[in-house]
Amino acid sequence: MTGGPAPTVLPLSLRAWLGVVAALATLMVVVLGVLYAGHSRPGTVDAWIQPAMDGVRPPWRHVALAADFLGEPIGAATLVVAIVTGCLLLRCPRAAVFVVAGAGITVGTATLLKSLVGRTIHGDNLSYPSGHTAFATALASMVALLVTGRLGLARTAGTSLVLAAALVAGAAMGWAQVALGAHYPTDVLGGWCTALAVVPATAWLVDRMADWLVDRMADAGRRERR
Repeated sequence: MTGGPAPTVLPLSLRAWLGVVAALATLMVVVLGVLYAGHSRPGTVDAWIQPAMDGVRPPWRHVALAADFLGEPIGAATLVVAIVTGCLLLRCPRAAVFVVAGAGITVGTATLLKSLVGRTIHGDNLSYPSGHTAFATALASMVALLVTGRLGLARTAGTSLVLAAALVAGAAMGWAQVALGAHYPTDVLGGWCTALAVVPATAWLVDRMADWLVDRMADAGRRERR
């Protein structure tokens, strides 16, 4: 991926579709946030799903704990560093910035929403949306976006890859959070939607800023040659 213009992190062919997905995800986050604001008990959907997933025993509990660790600061930082290192080795600095920005903004948004919504579990532990689920979903969808751009996948294939990666990662981390009793199922859904809302917007922003910097550098170079 060297030579020529730097590749975008949000392929043009995916912008419209992922824009619609981001809008719908934002709406879902808001609706769930309003619905469960200030609550400290499971909702109707939670009460229906949670008993089938809560309180898993070994060996599945060990699997859930391992997944949970990947959303903790050390595990999450390790994943981000590994992906960023891969981007830099492939000489894709824009992709590296995207991964760092996407992960940071997603987690920051989830943290802010927790304070705004005020839903709690097990006492005073803020639960909506699930930050672990948001992080895992964001990371998987960002990698899928970068793969889509690198392979030049068409709109349908690229969109399907991004959504499939988000679904698998979100479902895996969401199951772990509910199984460990850390979140209600609707917290998990809120975290998943948070990532789907934030990642496309972050990708667009990174592309705009990177293109602006490239144009500024090009203008400066032309002025120096005069």
